Amino acid sequence: MRYLQKNYIKNMEGIVNMIDILGIMEIIPHRYPFLLVDRIIEKEDGQKIVGIKNVTMNEEFFQGHFPGHPVMPGVLIVEGLAQTLGVLMMTPGTVPYFMSIESAKFRRPVRPGDQLRYELEVLKVKGKVIKAAGKATVDGVTVAEAVLMFSIVEK
Repeated sequence: MRYLQKNYIKNMEGIVNMIDILGIMEIIPHRYPFLLVDRIIEKEDGQKIVGIKNVTMNEEFFQGHFPGHPVMPGVLIVEGLAQTLGVLMMTPGTVPYFMSIESAKFRRPVRPGDQLRYELEVLKVKGKVIKAAGKATVDGVTVAEAVLMFSIVEK
């Protein structure tokens, strides 16, 4: 946790609004090749968060999805949304379990070279259960959206 405390980046008002990959790894348990958020660029305590994923041809899933026509699997975009929300809501030593994915829509393919922007807003928190609306965009165009619900439990 030392790294995270030293390396939050604060804006002019002193509010934490960016976390790099090492800070993210201190909060959520995901690791390569399944860590799908690279940076947090905005964070409003317990309410909203914005994360970034730089999609590269080096991603393992592109080997089989699809050879000669690489497209990021939609389910991994939803997972990236969930991981970004985890950075907002989790504490070290906990793991998230999906409870539901509602109203998932996929608007256009995500390809190598794209930068995904994950935007999430918490709709409801009841105990350890969180419900949030999220959307993923590339260059300002929505590529996917869903309402996510998961539970956070101790390891």
